[in-house]
Amino acid sequence: MPHRFLRDSFAGRIVYHLSGHKYFKHPEEEDDYVIPEKYYKDYQSEKNKGDDLNANDSDETIENHTSNNKEKDYEEEDKHLIIVDWEGPNDPDNPKNWPTFERCFFILEVAFLTTSVYMASAIYTPGILEIRKEFHVGQPVANLGVFAFVFAYGLGPIVWSPMSENAIFGRSSIYIVTLFIFVILQIPTALVDNIAGFVILRFLAGFFASPCLATGAASVGDVTKDLYLPAALATWSIGAVAGPSMGPFFGAILSVKGGWRWCFWFMLIVSGATMVVLFFFLPETYGPTLLARKAKRLRARTGNDRITSAGILENERRTKREIMIETFWRPIEVTILEPVVFLIDMYIAMVYSVLYLFFEVFPIYFVETKGFTIIELGVSYLSLLVGVLIACSIYIPVIHHKFTVPLKKGEKLYPEVFIPIAIVGGTFFAGGLFIFGWSATTYTHWVGPLFGVMCTSAGTFLMFQTLFNYLGASFKSEYAASVYASNDLVRSTIAAAFPIFGASIFNNTRIHKFPVAWGSSILGFIATAMIAIPILFYLNGPKLRARSKYAR
Repeated sequence: MPHRFLRDSFAGRIVYHLSGHKYFKHPEEEDDYVIPEKYYKDYQSEKNKGDDLNANDSDETIENHTSNNKEKDYEEEDKHLIIVDWEGPNDPDNPKNWPTFERCFFILEVAFLTTSVYMASAIYTPGILEIRKEFHVGQPVANLGVFAFVFAYGLGPIVWSPMSENAIFGRSSIYIVTLFIFVILQIPTALVDNIAGFVILRFLAGFFASPCLATGAASVGDVTKDLYLPAALATWSIGAVAGPSMGPFFGAILSVKGGWRWCFWFMLIVSGATMVVLFFFLPETYGPTLLARKAKRLRARTGNDRITSAGILENERRTKREIMIETFWRPIEVTILEPVVFLIDMYIAMVYSVLYLFFEVFPIYFVETKGFTIIELGVSYLSLLVGVLIACSIYIPVIHHKFTVPLKKGEKLYPEVFIPIAIVGGTFFAGGLFIFGWSATTYTHWVGPLFGVMCTSAGTFLMFQTLFNYLGASFKSEYAASVYASNDLVRSTIAAAFPIFGASIFNNTRIHKFPVAWGSSILGFIATAMIAIPILFYLNGPKLRARSKYAR
């Protein structure tokens, strides 16, 4: 395990501070470290004549500062400050310059974190009948547990993602603290004896589980160069989709063998094991946070109080009230005022809603019509994951050819390069809904509907990937977490309601030999119409981005 993973982890930071900086030292604190001349107090006087600090280096400082997208228009009296930045484009402390193995390992950590908490969203759905009997409630009330979790999952990033964009907090500490609370919440959820308490606990669990899905993409971006970001996001997204797909699978086995409460004991074990690993080996990767820490170490080593960083200045020059307003208002602002973000959010919200609707339609067809057992039902949910894996195996080579290779050749690309794949994904998504609905008959084999599910999930993956990449390429990197938080807010709050009335859509439109055909077709018609959204971006994307103050 690389030394930096332990040194910059939550556990490493605790040991570092409790030991008075004796253990897990950084290079700037080692005795043999040669401090660059520009960081000494008398550097400006040596340059003489009242020149700007680091006159020979000012262009580099400004350029690097801009590369972190945190530059402000400093006043004349602020030119004496020394802005700490990466030591050149190949600085090994910059997460984007880590060795390939370290970057891949970090992405897998974030992906596994996402899977380990996101399984909780629908893990208990195979045991809903047991919950209904124990708590004496109907189907809609029993489904409130899914609604509460997913709804809170959308609200959480409004708090956590903007906090992760502040140099004080960074990403790692937020992941660990919220994951710890999530783990603890699994205990009362497994022991609760009334439906009200169950729903409240599910809401709290969703709120504290939320950072990884919204901020996870931003964390991947922290360690990945633009050339390889689409492939890296695809790898992380497999973990995001695997959670909801594998949750009902494990939930079915646990509900049958041990009862529905064992779903949450299982979540305690899985998420607890994840927390232990990440507590020791998940390093901080947010550039402004790392640079702020470096600035403080250099200030302590040299005694030069002119040393600072962009992140420190940003916090020092605003009141706490201003920081709070800007931080927590930003995701809402980009949702309301940015047409690109709003339309993509609505499109993905529709896709997300259908994904959760499948958790309701599977029992209607596979159990009620085909007589599947609960465990067989759980296995059928894995078709969602199979579709994603197939799509990923095609997507990565295509995006490498369309995106990575041209960039390596120095060709100029625009965010719209991703849109054709999104249109293909939208077609697969809508087509899969029609295939599922009209092949799910009372007299044909059940493999046809599973093929429809795989087409739908493949289309979902392609749309998620390309539209997420489109968002990432369209907006400044320091606002990435807020843009993704906006997306998470809209899609989760809308999708949360679908499990409550999802069964009614199919039950009220069923016909004798085609129990879910018209319910699926309604969704298919909506999905077909919404393909117009990526087409709009393909034709008018530059004009829409030109109106945005957050766009690149």
